[in-house]
Amino acid sequence: MIRALWTAASGMQAQQKNIDVVANNLANVNTAGFKRSRADFQDLVYQNLKSSGAPSTNSTQVPNGIQIGLGTRLASVSKIFTTGDLTQTGNELDMAIEGDGFFQIQQTDGTTAYSRAGAFKKDSQGRIVTPDGNPILPEIVIPNNATKINIGSDGTVSVNQSGQTTPTTVGSIQLASFSNPSGLSSLGKNLFQPSDSSGNATTGTPGQNGLGSISQGLLEMSNVSVAEEMVNMIVGQRAYEINSKAVQASDEMLQTANNLRR
Repeated sequence: MIRALWTAASGMQAQQKNIDVVANNLANVNTAGFKRSRADFQDLVYQNLKSSGAPSTNSTQVPNGIQIGLGTRLASVSKIFTTGDLTQTGNELDMAIEGDGFFQIQQTDGTTAYSRAGAFKKDSQGRIVTPDGNPILPEIVIPNNATKINIGSDGTVSVNQSGQTTPTTVGSIQLASFSNPSGLSSLGKNLFQPSDSSGNATTGTPGQNGLGSISQGLLEMSNVSVAEEMVNMIVGQRAYEINSKAVQASDEMLQTANNLRR
């Protein structure tokens, strides 16, 4: 019965972490470029009271052993990199990646982070930057006299300038891909960084070598499904509740044993 208390408690702790993951998904339901997470669990070690195949007599064996499980634990929290819905904004610097790939962002410490969020702005120097002011890589500067910004599906950025009849190319956006995107580490602010699990970034031209193309004036929204997360929350809540019932039942059995009289 003491074992059942700890086993049920591990189930309650696991479901609490499950609800934490679901809550974060729901909190970011309107975050551009957000990728939902999924909690994966695994059972703990087993206490072997009798091994399968142990001899019961000189000529027979035990067909099934006796193993008592000791609960569950959180094994991993996986990022699900399915594409979110694309929303038309009409903003010249809003970009969405249709397919695989990440924008490359230079952080303040000089390292490169990666993002699916394409809500870019223009800073005082004319650079294309994130809402936090981090420039996109390769760095692209929009001239002050630009009247219109054009971003092609291959990442080519050109501008129409006052007094000129033909567009001028000012740069080209390069995308990055990873062999295992789920292994990327989240930094917050819609940014990811590589890890040993994700592998190193491979950069290339949008629309080539498996990379997605860029669509101007669109934003990729969160891939969180509210209905799916609500179902996951209900399942997690009921699992937490039934584990608490197991704790309660074990406690009542211990109470009965403690109340025995000779």
